[in-house]
Amino acid sequence: MKKLKKVGKILIVFLLVFLLSGCTKPLEKEVKDEDGKKTSEIVRYDEGENATGQSLTENIICRPTEKELVDLYEDSGKNLDKLVDCEKFVPTISSDEGLWDNIFIKPLAWLILKLGYLVKNFGLAVILAGLAIRLILYPITKKTAMQSENMKKAQPELQRLEKKYANKMDDQQAMMQKSQEMMAIYKKYNISLFSGCLIAIIQLPLFIAFLEAINRTPAIFEGHFLGLQLGTTPWFALSNGHWWYLIIPVIVFLVTFFSFKFTRNDVADNSNPAAGSTKIMMNVMVVIITISSFQLSTAIGLYWITSSLFTIIQNLLVARSGNRAKIKNK
Repeated sequence: MKKLKKVGKILIVFLLVFLLSGCTKPLEKEVKDEDGKKTSEIVRYDEGENATGQSLTENIICRPTEKELVDLYEDSGKNLDKLVDCEKFVPTISSDEGLWDNIFIKPLAWLILKLGYLVKNFGLAVILAGLAIRLILYPITKKTAMQSENMKKAQPELQRLEKKYANKMDDQQAMMQKSQEMMAIYKKYNISLFSGCLIAIIQLPLFIAFLEAINRTPAIFEGHFLGLQLGTTPWFALSNGHWWYLIIPVIVFLVTFFSFKFTRNDVADNSNPAAGSTKIMMNVMVVIITISSFQLSTAIGLYWITSSLFTIIQNLLVARSGNRAKIKNK
């Protein structure tokens, strides 16, 4: 119950952050329809040598440098003179912006910019920033990985428990007894029901923060990494004959598949009927993430690949340490 309350408090904090936050605003310009009435349309950067195919962001935090991009903003009525060069950007607290902008977006954009100018490449900066954040979160994510190993150890007892109550599904008292015995097994192997939820709660805001920081920072989405433009979506690149951008969705699929593989293995031998649904849900998530990677910028793809690779390596290390412990005990 105490852990449930802790998770509830964390959820409330993140909910408050979102409620008090700003968000990315699409750049719009006024146009006239067929009847001559003024209307607005979202401005897309889909023409020119360095076009990314994405809709532009109105509330960028620093000034773009590409002429085509500058023209698009100025033609839409955006005053770029109020913005500093990205190299000179320093995050400041502004009452005109939300808590999300001041605490997450601008500091993260500043970190990527600083790393980018330091290593002379913003793609590498996105990777380094992603690694830095995962290292900071390592104590939490390591506990989650250890939970998976503990679940594997508990599988034999959980299977026996399922067989014991297999023919008593309609007996309410028996089901209550089964729940008590299951909780005792979880306690024996130090399994927390909410540890997996905690990392998921943290991961989603981080992903959104990276997405917004990149979309609102021209120097990042104007940059290149190994011949790939960071602001370009693989779908837009492929539609223009740049087939090599397919490497991003392919790697996203592979790292997502293998990062989920550990969890799939955890439920593979579980006789609980819910195990099959869990595996199906994970496979669906892999497909959804892979398809989404076609429409997200290359920079976001790099972040996801980095984060997933970190998860894979971390789980391998935890599993290896668990096997060493088994050998010592023998």
